[in-house]
Amino acid sequence: MTSFPMRRARRHAQSGFTLVEIAIVLVIIGLLLGGVLKGQELIENGRVKSAAADMNGISAAYNSYLDRYRRLPGDDAGALPARGANWTGVVAGNGNGVIAAPATFAGGAESDNFFQHLRAAGFITGDPAAVGAAALPLNAWGGLTNIVNVGAIQGRPAGARLLVCTGNVPGKSASALDVQLDDGNPGSGAFRATVSAAANTVPGAAAGSYVEDSTYTVCRDLG
Repeated sequence: MTSFPMRRARRHAQSGFTLVEIAIVLVIIGLLLGGVLKGQELIENGRVKSAAADMNGISAAYNSYLDRYRRLPGDDAGALPARGANWTGVVAGNGNGVIAAPATFAGGAESDNFFQHLRAAGFITGDPAAVGAAALPLNAWGGLTNIVNVGAIQGRPAGARLLVCTGNVPGKSASALDVQLDDGNPGSGAFRATVSAAANTVPGAAAGSYVEDSTYTVCRDLG
């Protein structure tokens, strides 16, 4: 027969966690959750920096091409194959001094040529022979990047204006990009944004403000 003190000791041994133990577990869970959230924030910040670097890189490549060849990338109608093996199969523009680039993310016109010429010249990475949407670089959110040369986009003054646009940008990241590259306002300055209903929505009217759970197509003046 089990004595009363032994039964009492057994019940004590089978009791649950103490308050101290529960507190320690909760602290550990909080630290893990905080680490996950911080990691997600770092990843998104990295994407913003990558997108800003891509836009700055395309702008630098555009100006470097002008300096080297004295022609517009995409519009360049020079003897391209004679420049070397990288230029094999690269399509020349019409040389009229304007880059024909409609507001789409499907490539075509001289927007294909634009990226072909920059790649063949070694200013950006990628296959110089790629055409259509395949010629357009991907951004950090899986959206496409293209150039646009039409008037009155996102509230800009009428008249053709060369822009670099990229799609599928989350609201928080679009706002951070605007602050980093311009004035933080989606409807003013050199960097503007359009609310997008799909991954690669063509730029249209400027957004009134940034909403974190919306997605945007953002455009920055290139030249």
